[in-house]
Amino acid sequence: MIGVVHEQKTQTVQSRVQSNSSAIRDKRRQNDSPRRGKANAETGAQYELYPAQVNTWKRELLENASELFDKGKSASKAKTDAIAENDELYRQIGKLKVERDFLAERSAQLGLLPEKPW
Repeated sequence: MIGVVHEQKTQTVQSRVQSNSSAIRDKRRQNDSPRRGKANAETGAQYELYPAQVNTWKRELLENASELFDKGKSASKAKTDAIAENDELYRQIGKLKVERDFLAERSAQLGLLPEKPW
């Protein structure tokens, strides 16, 4: 229809998971059936989505499913990296504090500033 504006829906992650799992279940049931495309249409109608969107999400899920199980490894690596970065930052802070204290003492000895103005 010309002149009709359709409001685009924003899907939550939970709704994507539900529609994908439903589409995959339907595909398993109809794996050898000639009406494979109808499963996406039925799932799309059930969740108020276009069949093409269901198909896209299903393909993305199947292509990236292995990452779901690898997240534990990548999460522990990210945690280790974050700890190492924090250690490095604390080391730098300690070094800067020592330098600041030294310069404050030398300034006080030279009469430039009172000792430790902070």
